[in-house]
Amino acid sequence: MPLPSGHLIVKDHYHTLQIPPHATQHEIKQAYRRLAMIYHPDKTKNDPYAQARFIEIREAYEVLINPVRKETYLQERWYDESIGKKRTSGDITPVSVLKLCLELEKYVSTLDVHRMNRDGLFSYINQLLSSDTIERLKRFNETSVNRQIISTTLMTIKPLPLKFASALATKLEVLADNDESSLDHIQDLLRQQKKKLLWNKYQVLVIVIVTSLICLLIYVTSK
Repeated sequence: MPLPSGHLIVKDHYHTLQIPPHATQHEIKQAYRRLAMIYHPDKTKNDPYAQARFIEIREAYEVLINPVRKETYLQERWYDESIGKKRTSGDITPVSVLKLCLELEKYVSTLDVHRMNRDGLFSYINQLLSSDTIERLKRFNETSVNRQIISTTLMTIKPLPLKFASALATKLEVLADNDESSLDHIQDLLRQQKKKLLWNKYQVLVIVIVTSLICLLIYVTSK
């Protein structure tokens, strides 16, 4: 079963700058200047949510003002519209990332663990929790929300093999920072994954031994 295409944030740079898709370069510059006056860190006393909005505004401007990057973006935008993928302004905040993690966890819980695309799931979570996203989340310093993100992600990566779980756990440890509770949960998951790996490795041998003992017991008691 393929991963849903609508979970990850697909950015609408025009919506972010509050301009129509047919806006001219002059209008793009005007929109950026107007919004920068509102959301620039110097104007908002380093409010983390305003900073998140300013980062998206600056990214949208840098894409749309550059002819090459704009052309690439427009092609991607056309493709997304052709397959019905919706775009959003997509500020990266603890709440927005938690919402994505909760949606993904709910979706993964419906999958058959024996038939799921583990490579695809790993790639999906790896993209969702990119290094850039984690660094942005840490700036908010919202430990309780980050703890929920970590807890939800741990539930999502349970079906993954140890090599994937370990790679994602490393990212989650960066997000956890000094939160001992989250770090303990991450280590608990890794211990469970290691036990699962050992069981999968030796279960055939265990089954053979148990079967042999049962056969021996039946043979002895039948005499």
